[in-house]
Amino acid sequence: MTTDWQTYIDKAERTHRLTEAELTALLAEPAAEETMAAAANRVRAAFVGDAVHLRGLIEFSSFCRRNCHYCGLRQENKQAGRYRLAPEEIVALAEKAKGYGYHTVVLQSGEDTWFTAKRLADIVTAIKRLDVAVTLSVGERPLADYRAWREAGADRFLLRIETTDRALYERLHPGMDFDERRRCLRDLKSLGYEVGTGCLVGLPGQTVESLARDVLFFQSIDADMVGIGPLIPNDDMPLGGTAPGDMGLVRRLVAAIRLLLPEANIPATTAMETLSPGARERILQSGANVVMPNVTEGEARQLYALYPGKACVADTPEECRDCMTLRIRALGRSIGTDKGFRRHRAPEAT
Repeated sequence: MTTDWQTYIDKAERTHRLTEAELTALLAEPAAEETMAAAANRVRAAFVGDAVHLRGLIEFSSFCRRNCHYCGLRQENKQAGRYRLAPEEIVALAEKAKGYGYHTVVLQSGEDTWFTAKRLADIVTAIKRLDVAVTLSVGERPLADYRAWREAGADRFLLRIETTDRALYERLHPGMDFDERRRCLRDLKSLGYEVGTGCLVGLPGQTVESLARDVLFFQSIDADMVGIGPLIPNDDMPLGGTAPGDMGLVRRLVAAIRLLLPEANIPATTAMETLSPGARERILQSGANVVMPNVTEGEARQLYALYPGKACVADTPEECRDCMTLRIRALGRSIGTDKGFRRHRAPEAT
């Protein structure tokens, strides 16, 4: 006899719609995981194809004005190593990323206001001359800043909401405003960015119901990219001693996102690999289609410590590229040869 969760998976694969109750039931059911992953993998193949898009990640500053309870870069963490790459260093790393064959460069930092709108716009302009897509991940800024970077050529912006539970969000983000986070996402959409968001799994006080609402929020804003990360506790932050995020739940969440947002770009993240070696392959076979190899070099590669034990920090950028290429091809998948923009289209015939 078909179980309820099997019915829900069939419905999601066919219609890309679920109610909050149906989605909650799937996320709460470990027995549904393999079936969800298989369905999500079929949807991924039909809507976005077999290519895995590699995006070169440059972590250009570890300074941050925020004090998020889960993040190793939080301003009050006196153990954090701080660095800030010069604009010319950032552009030089982007040139190397292009040389490694990456068609997108991701510029990520803490919320470092030394990088004014103009400074970052100039960096974006220089990198765009390399004929690559540029993704920014630099946090909350005024509309005018977002507009300046868009006019300079930035294509995408990543801003994870982390949780759509207002009370939980504001408890974990002292001095920050849930409505301001949502304002930023609206502004980015209005400016024509491809907008990425996402959430953390394993936050104290988080429920499966709230994770289901997160997914429905991503669907409601028609997110172009959705990144999921398991909580990895750090003894130097307020959530030190908290249990890490459940990788089974992470995998079911990724599968659910693919089922409900069939066209979205979904990464298999370094945090997943850190918590569970081999997770990148499992997540790529559960609906994901993006990997972001780190092209940051030298001491900065070690110091950008969002969480402890980060995978691959001892590898060179070349080693990261070669390793991921081999791992992806071992899955029978190819490496994307374009900039990997979201494709708005009907599924391919099977």
